[in-house]
Amino acid sequence: MINKIATRMQGISPFYVMELLQRAKQLEQQGRDIIHMEVGEPDFPTPPEVVQAGIDNIKTGQIKYTPAAGLPELREKIAQYYQEHYHVDVLPQRIFITPGASGAFLLAIGVCVNPGEEILLTDPCYPCNSNFIKLFGGIPNFVPVSEETDYQFNKELIEQHWTQSCKGVVLASPSNPTGTLISEVNLKAAIGAVHEKGGCFFSDEIYHGLVYGQQAKTALKFSEEVFVINSFSKYFGMTGWRVGWLIVPEVFISSVEKLAQNIFISTPTHSQFAALAAFSKATLAELTQRAKEFSIRRDYLYLRLQQIGFKIREKPEGALYIYADCSDFTQDSFQFSKDLLEEKGVAITPGKDFGRNQANTHIRFAYTTSLKNLEEGLARLEQFIKQKK
Repeated sequence: MINKIATRMQGISPFYVMELLQRAKQLEQQGRDIIHMEVGEPDFPTPPEVVQAGIDNIKTGQIKYTPAAGLPELREKIAQYYQEHYHVDVLPQRIFITPGASGAFLLAIGVCVNPGEEILLTDPCYPCNSNFIKLFGGIPNFVPVSEETDYQFNKELIEQHWTQSCKGVVLASPSNPTGTLISEVNLKAAIGAVHEKGGCFFSDEIYHGLVYGQQAKTALKFSEEVFVINSFSKYFGMTGWRVGWLIVPEVFISSVEKLAQNIFISTPTHSQFAALAAFSKATLAELTQRAKEFSIRRDYLYLRLQQIGFKIREKPEGALYIYADCSDFTQDSFQFSKDLLEEKGVAITPGKDFGRNQANTHIRFAYTTSLKNLEEGLARLEQFIKQKK
């Protein structure tokens, strides 16, 4: 039979952790108790007001298309949120409601990147971002980063790795998998460096709200000529509802709306009405308490991993992860992760999923499970390591 699969698919990388997750599910079906520290999905349920708003909309039976850019009242509510939370003014017309942050990235990359143009990304980084670039014929240009720069870009790295083919930079803060936050000074300088090159700046802010001890700064504080990607999935606890948003420079409004009309038609209507309720005082208060719980889990995980012997220079400031150096135990974090799952029933994510830069000696631990489960999972991990010595 003739191979009819598009050649572009050869460059789309898989999620290696899905192999581990599939195996974890098989073991659970066999009666094994599995501690999940691999999934970047908050374990808390969707806040009740949000659920009720979605149900109320469904009960009307009028689940029709919304405008491609999203419900006007939701776009206005997000604009209000930016004014109150970040003290920046954003025109609602610049805000597009998307099917998750993935939908936002597709629109942003789709209207900016021509075939053959490069986008700078950090290594390690969230793998789907590079696949979005490849899908539109762009070329991901991975820049190795380390603890020395908090696994983040800075002006010097951007200028050093910029080429004639570069179109822009994707910067995530807090980042996945490292949980690190870029400083305000470096964020401003990085945006300035990209603007000087005439490039596009894509700011991945989906873990805003899940920042501990300080508040993350939006790229919009320093420029209106940036693309900001955010989501109701992480902080707002709405992963399965598939609602995100994209804020674009004014000159891109028409192009983004045209692309959204063709790719999505619209984001699910009941999910948009549910998202409106995410900004109620009661829900925001509950989300603040949840963030405090995540902070407690992070502190515990950070301390215990160090006690076990993992190397972590600094405690990550945000997101849901700790990216730990496991080189004292293994030079193959993927095999280490598979063996840990089989022998002790603990699921973690190997560095291989996030790039090539020291990937074999790093592991991502997600604190998206209860403190009790973290305690049990780390006890099993410590026992596993001791048995290997």
